[in-house]
Amino acid sequence: MSVAINRYLSGNYAPVADEVTALDLPITGTLPEALNGRYLRNGPNPVTAPDPATYHWFTGTAMVHGLQLRDGKAEWYRNRFVRNSLVAEVLGEPAPAGEIHGGMDVANTNVIGVAGRTFAIVEAGARPVELSHDLETLCRSDFDGTLPNGFTAHPKVDPVTGELFAAAYHWALPGVQYLTLDPDGHVSRCETISVPGGPMMHDMSITATRAVLYDLPVIFNLDDAMAGGLFPYSWDAGYGARIGVLPRDGSDADVRWFEIEPCYVFHPLNAYDDPAGDRVVLEVVRYDRMFDKNRLGPNDGAPALWRWTVDLAAGTVKEEQVDDRAVEFPRVDERVVGRPHRYGWTASLRDGMDLDFDGSVLVKYDGHRGTSEVHDFGPGRAPGEAVFVPRTPDAAEDDGWVMSLVYDATTDRSDLVVLAGQDFTGDPVATVHLPQRVPSGFHGNWIPDPT
Repeated sequence: MSVAINRYLSGNYAPVADEVTALDLPITGTLPEALNGRYLRNGPNPVTAPDPATYHWFTGTAMVHGLQLRDGKAEWYRNRFVRNSLVAEVLGEPAPAGEIHGGMDVANTNVIGVAGRTFAIVEAGARPVELSHDLETLCRSDFDGTLPNGFTAHPKVDPVTGELFAAAYHWALPGVQYLTLDPDGHVSRCETISVPGGPMMHDMSITATRAVLYDLPVIFNLDDAMAGGLFPYSWDAGYGARIGVLPRDGSDADVRWFEIEPCYVFHPLNAYDDPAGDRVVLEVVRYDRMFDKNRLGPNDGAPALWRWTVDLAAGTVKEEQVDDRAVEFPRVDERVVGRPHRYGWTASLRDGMDLDFDGSVLVKYDGHRGTSEVHDFGPGRAPGEAVFVPRTPDAAEDDGWVMSLVYDATTDRSDLVVLAGQDFTGDPVATVHLPQRVPSGFHGNWIPDPT
């Protein structure tokens, strides 16, 4: 790649410079009055100009974007840098309180609500960063002294028990830390799971009874780390690929490993215990390889939705492709995480992770019928991750709203678009117009107001 061009510093990947507060945002359509809460989204937004020859999308300083919706109005939009030592220095502020763990000081991947608190989170050893309701940085957090090391970008919340499950890693740890957090957001169990190398374990899965770990061949590269500048995880063709299954209250001794064809997975759609037998069903977005030829971002081929059925009795894994479209950022209704699901949502991509202009659709999958529907936002409009919000706590699995931030190249701004879950191909229910664009980024969530 030319030192003058880096796709992750141009177009809608380019950072925005200003922190904005906008009140009483304009809306096209009618925003459902039941949507009372905050839609939050995290992603990289370099606070200083990085070297385009070595800048990796995953390493930029974090910026959280958020909208407060209430009673049919969009009360505010805010975007704030998540403060770390570099951001604080550039902005002339004191550095945030709390430990910099393992040299990792960026929380740019996800933003979640835990026990009435808000956290920006990332993998690879960094602490979560606690934010205020208005997205101001409070501190680096160890969950009130209970988190032994770093956290993850993708904890899984059990919708029945309220527990959080996480797989945390750092290159200096002897293995992967399998964590359980109680509903109050405190770590109640930490088990070290043995792995032969230092895998980049971006995500994990849970079922009603089990946890699932993905030990895949993107491995910590000490030479790159020592050289500086380069993202220190890369494809290792000789490492192998396997799935680890253990009881949710299990330890290292309880893990059963199942070999699969070499590949990489950032994000599973969902996992569940097969009611028809002693099997675990995993639906994942699968890449043939990752960080092999292209080291500045996830661009070693397009991903697709696959289903892996782990037969615990036979000790085998059935691997089958569900769809040939290039998709990413899979989501289900959070009420069915770890349970059999019918519906799933993904963003469709044109080339690898390119969400700029050509990936203009969201896809809704119906697993019962084996069908899919597409919502096309039109030329020059690029949606990000879709988040589903049920109409009521006991509504049907797709009875609610699908939200996504959509970048419009004609205006160079972004909108929060709200679709009807059961009329997915129809016109948006509402479009909230933001005062600026939201750069292509990673993950977010709907955090309802306290009731």
